[in-house]
Amino acid sequence: MEVQMKEKIDFVIPWVDGNDTNWQEEKNKYNKNPGKDEIIRYREWDNLKYWFRAIEKYAPWVNKIHFITWGHLPQWLNTENPKLHIVNHKDYIPQEYLPTFSSHTIELNMFRIEGLEEKFVYFNDDTFLNNYVKEEDFFKNGQPCESAVLNAIIPDRKYSMFQYILMNGIESINSHFNMKDSISKNRFKWYNYKYGLSNLYRNVVLSAWPNFPGIKFFHLPTAFSKSTFEEVWKEERDLLDRTCKNKFRTKEDVNQYLIRDWQLASGKFYPRSTNFGKYYEISDDNLEIIQDIKSGKHKMICINDSEKIENFKKQKEIINTAFESRLSEKSSFEK
Repeated sequence: MEVQMKEKIDFVIPWVDGNDTNWQEEKNKYNKNPGKDEIIRYREWDNLKYWFRAIEKYAPWVNKIHFITWGHLPQWLNTENPKLHIVNHKDYIPQEYLPTFSSHTIELNMFRIEGLEEKFVYFNDDTFLNNYVKEEDFFKNGQPCESAVLNAIIPDRKYSMFQYILMNGIESINSHFNMKDSISKNRFKWYNYKYGLSNLYRNVVLSAWPNFPGIKFFHLPTAFSKSTFEEVWKEERDLLDRTCKNKFRTKEDVNQYLIRDWQLASGKFYPRSTNFGKYYEISDDNLEIIQDIKSGKHKMICINDSEKIENFKKQKEIINTAFESRLSEKSSFEK
């Protein structure tokens, strides 16, 4: 009897050293009016080593880690690790989009990374594995694992840039897919017990709308098929091209969620529990975050920076101490 080998799964993570003066100088050439969120978006939490330690401990099966960077590298990083692929922006992003300071350009071109496997998981640098995971937690029956939950996006003048970006993405989805057809063809993927009663009710109610009103995002690592990127670029080249030509994020952009929603709308996914991961926003009271890190309650967590932090240095120390309590052993990704 022939044993079928599991397909390889890569991880992708972009990182920027906001303290790099050369990077700051180049960024400032193009950004004449930096916003008030600049410090929060780029300040360093010094916990990237725990990201690598968690990968090695909780997902030793990963094929390769593609580490995207402007050019700077952490001093402690072991660049000789055979599982590590250092990727400079210029290695995969088309020249006409460089230099870029937009995460959207970095994300939307990931499929161009040399050697990237068809199946990969995309991490932001504030998203961490928090317990043991299997390949089947990210891909099952050859398809990305995801939670398909509808959401209502209602235009409002007070919307943040991010909300406009989500609306741009769902507008594209509705121009290519009929929601009722998408759901009827994949009924048990959209009406699945793994999402919980409240989300099932949400799907039932919102599926009465004529089009996709929006699709809920969870701000967690996302499983992607590289071929979906290729398909979306083929169908929406002008939209993606306009987005990638912006040096910084704008409200006219789309981002990685367009690709993720395309997978859902086309039915190319396998249902996964909404409790698989947990999103947190850091403040000056992070007891719940600390407890989750120490207990491993959720297999994935996002700890997002915010304006709610009065004492950044103190909270940074508290959170990193919690990571150290579970991930004290040096990984092979460190010198």
